[in-house]
Amino acid sequence: MKTDGHIHSPYCPHGSDDSFDQYIDAAISLGYQEISFTEHAPLPANFIDPTPDKDSGMNPNFLDPYISDLQKLKVKYKDKIKINIGLEVDYIIHFESETTKFLNKYGQFLDDSILSVHFLQHEGNYYCLDFSTQEFARIISIFGDIDKVYTSYFETIKQSILSDLGPYKPKRIGHMTLVHKFQKKYPCTADFSTDIKQILDLISDKNMTLDYNGAGINKQFCLEPYPSEWIVKEAAKRKIPLIYGSDAHISRDLNQGYSELVPTITLSAPTSLK
Repeated sequence: MKTDGHIHSPYCPHGSDDSFDQYIDAAISLGYQEISFTEHAPLPANFIDPTPDKDSGMNPNFLDPYISDLQKLKVKYKDKIKINIGLEVDYIIHFESETTKFLNKYGQFLDDSILSVHFLQHEGNYYCLDFSTQEFARIISIFGDIDKVYTSYFETIKQSILSDLGPYKPKRIGHMTLVHKFQKKYPCTADFSTDIKQILDLISDKNMTLDYNGAGINKQFCLEPYPSEWIVKEAAKRKIPLIYGSDAHISRDLNQGYSELVPTITLSAPTSLK
């Protein structure tokens, strides 16, 4: 069964105006039988978004309409495709309590969800890891060197897996090598294979799943999925379910990277939260 477990929507503040129907019709035409809309969840109210446009998360006023729209679309398209209502939830160090409260309130309405790291903390300040090449260069200078940025990212991923975010904590780790987004421009020569294997061991121990994200293929300075081939094979050795995600922010990006996935890997369908 062909599935996409990571799709954004017209409610994405840094995405496109493509309608839900445009995404759904594109998915059907591409042969998908199940999809999850996983819009960026609203950020904690007391967290200051470090991006210039403050548009990393959904406007909290739009969350109820987002869920309501998808509830109707699930019925509208039920004979053509299975639609899951989901969110991509940010794990932010020191905001675990706020995230737990949010999930306790809205988790009951979700069929699927992803836990991702976009923000790194350093000396009391937060930085958006994947905003731009210029911002990534600034982060490197602030952290001291690129090795320290990678170390911070992978440590934050580990904390996200180990964190107690309540009964509705997402079961899937999003784009676990997002730190590679600018690797062709800012290469890291240090070996983080031990850290990555530790992360996979934790994912396995916690019975979580992994977002096999095709978006990196189309990123100018990445040119590989998140995660890359050797990591995917290590995940498969641990029997970690791998769920393809296009991470599409516009309907034409559905299916991106799909043909570049490791052909010998068996993909899984999104795991229901209910």
